[in-house]
Amino acid sequence: MARSRSHTRRTPRAHPRGVLMVRAGGFGFVQTAEGEFFVPESKMAGAFDGDLVELAPLPAPKGGAKQPHERHGSHATEKPAARVLRVIDRAHDTLVGRYEVAEPFGVVVPEDTRIPYDVFTMRSEYPDIEDGSLVRVRISTFPSRNTAATGVIEEVLGKADEEAAAIDLVIARHKLETTFSEGALSEARAATVDEDVALAEGYRDLRERFTFTIDPADARDFDDAISLDPVVLANGEVVLSQPARREEAPDSMRFVDGRGAEAVRWRLGVHIADVSHYVPWNSSLDLDARRRATSVYLVDRVIPMLPEELSGDLCSLRPNEVRRSMTVDLYLDDDARLVSYDLYPALIRSNARLSYDEAQDMIDARAEADDQLAWRLARLSLIARRRSAAREAAGGLDFDTVEARVRLDREGHPVAIDLRRKTDATSLIEEAMIFANETVARHLNDARFPSLFRVHEQPSADSLAALIPVFQEFSWFDLVDQGKLVAGDPRVLQQVLEASASRAEGELVSSLLLRSMKRAVYRPACEPHFGLASSSYTHFTSPIRRYPDLVVHRMLKAQLTKRSERFDQEVAALPWIAEHSSDMERVAEKAARESQEIKIIEYLQAFVGQSFSAVVSGVATYGLYVRLDNTAEGLVPVRNLGPEYFAFDPVQHRLTGQDTGATYRLGQRLAVVLTSADPRARRLDFRPVQQGR
Repeated sequence: MARSRSHTRRTPRAHPRGVLMVRAGGFGFVQTAEGEFFVPESKMAGAFDGDLVELAPLPAPKGGAKQPHERHGSHATEKPAARVLRVIDRAHDTLVGRYEVAEPFGVVVPEDTRIPYDVFTMRSEYPDIEDGSLVRVRISTFPSRNTAATGVIEEVLGKADEEAAAIDLVIARHKLETTFSEGALSEARAATVDEDVALAEGYRDLRERFTFTIDPADARDFDDAISLDPVVLANGEVVLSQPARREEAPDSMRFVDGRGAEAVRWRLGVHIADVSHYVPWNSSLDLDARRRATSVYLVDRVIPMLPEELSGDLCSLRPNEVRRSMTVDLYLDDDARLVSYDLYPALIRSNARLSYDEAQDMIDARAEADDQLAWRLARLSLIARRRSAAREAAGGLDFDTVEARVRLDREGHPVAIDLRRKTDATSLIEEAMIFANETVARHLNDARFPSLFRVHEQPSADSLAALIPVFQEFSWFDLVDQGKLVAGDPRVLQQVLEASASRAEGELVSSLLLRSMKRAVYRPACEPHFGLASSSYTHFTSPIRRYPDLVVHRMLKAQLTKRSERFDQEVAALPWIAEHSSDMERVAEKAARESQEIKIIEYLQAFVGQSFSAVVSGVATYGLYVRLDNTAEGLVPVRNLGPEYFAFDPVQHRLTGQDTGATYRLGQRLAVVLTSADPRARRLDFRPVQQGR
């Protein structure tokens, strides 16, 4: 009797899934639970970079034939090849590209070189769009094996060959709003400071208090001003000493930790633009600001959250102009510990505007003690150092990061790359703002009042454990307790930062630790901020450019005025606002970073063929990422390392040559030659100096 045969699988076959990462050569890689797969250009099946895809592994080549990715110049390892079965989730619904007339079609060629599919539109529907225009197209039909992509034109952005087109592309790619509604503009134009009305409403008159701002030299809006005055006791009350105007301490002062007025020595005032006065909930201004959630600081322009009438004028704490503020007075002892605080709306008039460099020069010069600015800067710098030391003692982390800013001429051409590091002047402002943010967060949380808070969770054990094989390369790591490191002990993380700080690998170690941290986010519940070692933290000090700060101002005002109505509609929206603001913060940061990268690469075009000292900042199957001292980052393709086969070790983050034993590892200092610079693609390519001599 013949055996029966069932064609029914006992368990369904599960196909690997993951996000497709396309390389400039047209091929891609997908990291899945089953491992990493290589996808040849011919097997994309209409998938775009960033799409979530389902794969079908391809049979291994017979007879020692090369893997397809070896022929693409990425021979670092024999990754199994696969084809895209289907796209599960699309990463793109719109594209930005160059419009080319090809009757009867208008063809949009994507600017993103990782998307190799043109999008077809009907020329008859857009007869006025010029050939060579930069457009945004919404995709109606995605490409498949047998059909092309089709779409509809949403917006004409300009000419693709114009000087500013690259930054326009960044704006379009991230769908950043660049115009305000007529309602918002009308409300902004109608706004006034109205000093008399402010005083009648209960704003305190601080127009005679000596205040000043410190910002980057190119700042256009000034959210915050600071003041500092000594205080003494007179008849058991806190009063101000000369040279400031004498006034009795207000009854609204709140003492903390059971300490009394006799401990008070200094009054640090943090004065923040009172944006909430001009932007009430659900106004046209508010709706526009809520959608944007943040200002975006691109390399050549600012896309503000609020119209210029507010962001650059009425809300900006410009010198010698009366402005409304929300003020936090922090009463400190000689060790910069908080004794009491006071929160209230006020009228201020800033006396001076300093750039960070100007403030630093005054600190370094140790100017005469009777200079109104000089002695305050000196004392504020001391307060900042003591506050920073106290936060470090509590477990706070201080990453020594370098920020690159491209300097442009009047035509928008890059002329230099400026590196900004932390100084006494920047720390002075940073510590004052952290202090104010913590105080407001603690106040609202203690009052059990609804608000938004800034939350930073502890890093995951997996992300920290992944650093151990890299750090084991360095001798100082022998003294580090690896178990505590993986557990996220902040003092062990401090130990790692301190031990590596003065060494060649210090910047890399700091960067890797920073990458292992989770992102700080906004939440409607008060939870700890790991990086600052703070139990309560919020964003209060930048309401001109951050929507969550504006929300916190509204909530603080409601709490201070003891209003029974707690902005019920806004309170109900807090979870959505928190999530949306966190998302838009990431979008703004990415757009800002991309715009800087474009101009950095444009600047480096003049240096193609020259050699640089670099640090290996990333290792992958297809090559090395290297970071120059000016922060520019690019790729050394594996084919530029030599003709031999290179094995990739994902644990040790190494590439090792099979024939010569040449090793390239994370953190290694490497002399490289710049071989190409493409600003539009945001791509720098390098080769080691020894290659091609």
